[in-house]
Amino acid sequence: MSLSTSAAPAGPDMRTQTVRDGRAARRVSAWLFAMCALAALMVIVGGATRLTDSGLSITEWKPVTGAIPPLSEAQWLEEFEKYRQIPEYQIVNRGMSLDEFKTIYWWEWGHRFLGRLIGVAFLVPLAVFAATGAIGRALALKLFGIFLLGGAQGALGWYMVASGLSERVDVSQYRLAAHFGLAVVLLAAMFWLALDLRRAAAGRDGAEASPPRRDLFWGALALAAGVYLQMILGAFVAGLRAGRTYNTWPLMDGRFFPEAYFDGAPGFSDLFESIAAVQFNHRLGAYLLTAGAVWFWLAARRTAVEPRARALLVGVLAQAALGVWTLLAATPIALGLAHQAGALIVFMLALYVVHGLTMSMSITNGSSSS
Repeated sequence: MSLSTSAAPAGPDMRTQTVRDGRAARRVSAWLFAMCALAALMVIVGGATRLTDSGLSITEWKPVTGAIPPLSEAQWLEEFEKYRQIPEYQIVNRGMSLDEFKTIYWWEWGHRFLGRLIGVAFLVPLAVFAATGAIGRALALKLFGIFLLGGAQGALGWYMVASGLSERVDVSQYRLAAHFGLAVVLLAAMFWLALDLRRAAAGRDGAEASPPRRDLFWGALALAAGVYLQMILGAFVAGLRAGRTYNTWPLMDGRFFPEAYFDGAPGFSDLFESIAAVQFNHRLGAYLLTAGAVWFWLAARRTAVEPRARALLVGVLAQAALGVWTLLAATPIALGLAHQAGALIVFMLALYVVHGLTMSMSITNGSSSS
């Protein structure tokens, strides 16, 4: 994904220039960083809809006309009547007042509206950058691919919601994990390209000042993959509301390995459908990531990568502590959202480390071949 500008050192990338000059690279990278912030906000608002039980309040998917909320009492009553037909209302929320319905409706409407806003905020500047020649064809195609993936993310979100409208009182935890996972992939793609462009505009950074060690690169890559996997495990915890049970630490119901890990006869599905299993898996993932972050920091000492390794370690330790606090408090909304935001920060830190090492290895390989 390396990018170049006219101000960058001459090399193979200059033949496939992807940005017009350093100024264009700075503008496009700033826009992408802003899109990352919006995408992160979208993920957090999605977490809020989950924690407030708002996700099923809108029972139809109208990508265009759905941007307009109910504007009259009659329209509100019509939306409420649709909600009253689904199992969540009939089994969980029977007797809910119209005002209570409006509260959960606004959470879900805000989540969907933010998704539409992100689509516009992405497509319009992309069209301007492409039309003015600020970006080359290669980068434009990558960015347009991200836009299309964002549209698929919206469709996947509806596929998730649809799972809770007929035979369940909640959405499928599998579809929730897929929806969340794709959102994180989109965020990562924009963040990586933004880092590429920032480097193209500013030149080499400190992580590239000394020859890279391949063990550090592979270690950082493993940590980034581990953080992503841990986030997916967290989505299963959210999907089963497993954070509101076994609210003790470090033991679960007085045991390190919970007795209820397998629900009946052991089976593979228990890993994702047993409350005890998904919470234990998430705890175990946190322990492994903490150990990995400590190892990486120790291995990176006295190298140019150490500042990034230290930041990643601090992020992992803070997130682990926040996770324990959230668990002991039985996942109140504020702590639940803070924990989700912390996960995004840790993942971005891990990608930042990998990106620096990737650029360093690219430079070294280019120098050896020249």
